[in-house]
Amino acid sequence: MHVHIIKNVFSEGPGTMIDHFRDEGIPYTITDLSIGEAIPDKNSFTHLLIMGGPMAVYEMQRYPYLGDEASLIEAAIKADKYVMGVCLGAQMIAHVLGARVYPGSKKEVGWHEVSLTQEGMRDPMLSVLAIPGKSIAQVFQLHGDTFDLPNRAVRLASSDLYPNQAFRYGTRVYALQFHIEVTPIIVQEWLAADQTADLASITEASKRIYEDYRERAKKFYTIFFKK
Repeated sequence: MHVHIIKNVFSEGPGTMIDHFRDEGIPYTITDLSIGEAIPDKNSFTHLLIMGGPMAVYEMQRYPYLGDEASLIEAAIKADKYVMGVCLGAQMIAHVLGARVYPGSKKEVGWHEVSLTQEGMRDPMLSVLAIPGKSIAQVFQLHGDTFDLPNRAVRLASSDLYPNQAFRYGTRVYALQFHIEVTPIIVQEWLAADQTADLASITEASKRIYEDYRERAKKFYTIFFKK
């Protein structure tokens, strides 16, 4: 087993996933495309993890490496690798699977609730993110773009503002619009320069939510990154 992590920008890394890899002795490597590091060979990993970034799928002319990233995702899916996309990573997977990616009507910033669909509650990974006894998960959001559900994908979570919050394609490909990997420090760093964010309120929410959030994320990691 080997996990390869694709970063689209230095500031958006795998967060608590790294803690899981270290605790479980799971080997991993990281490629930061924003500084010109080369795309890995698809045969060099069993699991591909695509992280977020402030750029958009439809800005490939401005960020040419997104085209190479899309080719890697496509190759990994065709090779039946485990693939997970977070935020921009989820949008990249949707794009590769032929779905439209486009600006949403309003940005989602901070801690929000998403509803797990019936399929989401049956899914062994998404279901562990649910608040016990409910079909709702509290998740951290930082995005303005969204995507249509790809053909043959299964919607796992939605919200009133964005109906496609998570989906599964086949049994090994997962796309999460929200950030499962954050810590309170990461949240503060991301929002420090955002004048529109209510940082005090979001920080307070992080204090209330984070410990349970991290435990649910650990359960997700344990299932997805199985040896």
